[in-house]
Amino acid sequence: MASAENGSKEPDSLSAIVDAPFETALSERYLVYALSTITARSLPDLRDGLKPVHRRLLWAMRQLRLGPDTAYKKSARVVGEVLGKYHPHGDTAVYDAMVRLAQPFSLRYPLVEGQGNFGNIDGDNAAAARYTEARLTRTAMALMAGLDEGTVDFVPTYNNEEEEPLIFPGLFPNLLANGASGIAVGMATNIPSHNVDEVIAATLAVIDKPAIEHAELMQLMQGPDLATGGLIVDSPETISAAYETGRGSFRIRARFHAAEAASEQDREAGIERLGGGQWQLVISEIPYQVPKGKLIEQIAQVIADKKVPILEDVRDESDEQIRIVLVPRSRNVDPELLKESLYRLTDLETRFGLNMNVLDATRTPLVMGLKELLQNWIASQIDILQRRSRHRLEQIARRLELVEGYIIAFLNLDRVIEIIRTEDEPKPVMMAEFGLTDRQTEAILNMRLRSLRKLEEMQLRQEKDDLLKEQGELEALLADPAKQKRRLKRDLKTLQKDYAKTTDLGARRTTIAEAAPTVEFSMDAMIEKEPITVIMSQRGWIRAAKGHVDLTQEWKFKEGDELAFVFHAQTTDKLLIATDDGRFFTLGADKLPGARGFGEPVRTTLDIDNAAHIVAAWAHTPGERLLLASTPGKGFVIKSDDLLAETRKGRAVMTLKGDARLAKVAHIGEGHDHVAVVGDNRKLVVFNLEEMPEMQRGQGVQLQRYRDGGMADVTTFRLEDGLSWQMGGTGERTRTEPEMWQWKVARGGAGRMPPNGFPRDNRF
Repeated sequence: MASAENGSKEPDSLSAIVDAPFETALSERYLVYALSTITARSLPDLRDGLKPVHRRLLWAMRQLRLGPDTAYKKSARVVGEVLGKYHPHGDTAVYDAMVRLAQPFSLRYPLVEGQGNFGNIDGDNAAAARYTEARLTRTAMALMAGLDEGTVDFVPTYNNEEEEPLIFPGLFPNLLANGASGIAVGMATNIPSHNVDEVIAATLAVIDKPAIEHAELMQLMQGPDLATGGLIVDSPETISAAYETGRGSFRIRARFHAAEAASEQDREAGIERLGGGQWQLVISEIPYQVPKGKLIEQIAQVIADKKVPILEDVRDESDEQIRIVLVPRSRNVDPELLKESLYRLTDLETRFGLNMNVLDATRTPLVMGLKELLQNWIASQIDILQRRSRHRLEQIARRLELVEGYIIAFLNLDRVIEIIRTEDEPKPVMMAEFGLTDRQTEAILNMRLRSLRKLEEMQLRQEKDDLLKEQGELEALLADPAKQKRRLKRDLKTLQKDYAKTTDLGARRTTIAEAAPTVEFSMDAMIEKEPITVIMSQRGWIRAAKGHVDLTQEWKFKEGDELAFVFHAQTTDKLLIATDDGRFFTLGADKLPGARGFGEPVRTTLDIDNAAHIVAAWAHTPGERLLLASTPGKGFVIKSDDLLAETRKGRAVMTLKGDARLAKVAHIGEGHDHVAVVGDNRKLVVFNLEEMPEMQRGQGVQLQRYRDGGMADVTTFRLEDGLSWQMGGTGERTRTEPEMWQWKVARGGAGRMPPNGFPRDNRF
């Protein structure tokens, strides 16, 4: 089809096609792609700390003369310039990169000054490029200083129509100052921002003492200094180890600070006293790269899910300054406990992974420690200094050539004018007569008459002397590495003054303060202890009334339902629920619905089998012993702690065979030493509690032997006190039989008829 359309055109030649194994061809091309991604997109250059897209953005803005003292221009203009000349990628990606360079909460030292909506710390996006304006900051200008002084190489752009710098030569240590992050193919980088004052101090130390120990460097450079402040709470040893290898991580926490608090202690703890013993916590700084809006939503969700019951509310009262207010549920809440719980459950504490993977001067990706990184940066700045010096020497030599020609012309001014007036070709005559070079002669002939009249020998000779002096100094500088280091130190100290910690821009924002050892606490400790009365119906509807009310009062239930269990508890208690299939479930008493309605079905919270029936419910008492018994009359003793379940599926405790069901959970009272068991056959047996094994799971042993039926009830008691039971099953009257010796046998006996007056329902 193509050949028909082309008419007389020759078909494409196939001679360029090379037969190669697929795996080889694929690996070669993937390697090319990977290297391209690493070197031309994702990893920053050690020398200026920039990725290509950021470098091209700043270069385009410089070309548009968007300096810090000029008027703003539309961001769309800048993005279009970058796309058209230097970076043929998506406009969204380029604009997003530009926005980040302008955000003071993203960059420690912004390189772009934005006007308009460039996003905010809440996580909102910037306005479209057509609505915003931008220009360069003084920091960006410092980073690009020396571009016109022969300090760096320029390379052709993607279409060979323009040139762009390979790197920026400025003395501003941008890599460590602003950090960098990126994901390449098979590798990544993640470098936090640092305080420029500290970075320069560490750099000066490396210049003075190339063999400096890493520990000495860490005395000068504390650690990250993030745009949003906050606290780094890892130990100095952890931080130092990360910088020594170039890999590690830091824990970043929000800062609690109450500026209006009366006492210094409260200010630093972020506690605002409200009177009447009431107080609230104030967050003034949040971890780096955590959107404030999402953080507040996260805290609100934690409150809604009742994961932090001691927290009542969260409010965002921020304006230009961050102010997040946390309201505790009670004035008795421990502030530190509240903080620790939020550190665990929210992004008030995050982790920043350090990975100092950068491109060195040969464009090779390497993971460097702090000392190696500073040494490489110093070497690059020395190279830039040498290139600047050589470039200036060339300029001096060219100017000296012209100045010497001007001096000759001044000394022979009348003759020069005569030659220009009389000769048709004055250039060769002047060159032959005065020994001038072609360039000198052209400069004299191109000089305006006014300039020619203003030539003064003293000025020319002074300029020549000044140039010769500068030339000598530069030649001495290039010949002496020690002088080069001194010059670099002098320039760094000058820069350091602009970013000193005493200035608004240079003041350290992030505090390096090792946190106290984490206190291990149970989430239950955050529940406010209040008395409640738990009510559970036959159908498994559960609720809790406030306070310890009368257990005998009437309770309302759904039609056809009635009371099953009622008991006193505390909101801090764990409730244990036993079902006849031998499983035990755990439910937090603080999670029960109120008693105004009918409550909620317990099966919505716990995975209780629909065929299973609840046989017992009570508040867990640590260390308590219980006796479990099944319908066939088998059982064992178990500690209540072994019944606690961690999941909603509960814990399988009693093994049941055939039609056997868990029939009774008996609480073994203090000092109880005997067991009483009665069967459906109305036979009673009493035996020593010591005959019962203590187990964590199983079927148990035979308590009583039956020919027909099974076990009706079981209890424990003190033999010397006698066996008691409720008369009429109402609990209003209790009868006690003191002499139980005639029913006392070995475990597993058949038993005999109970004492006169024993309840007809065979229940104790």
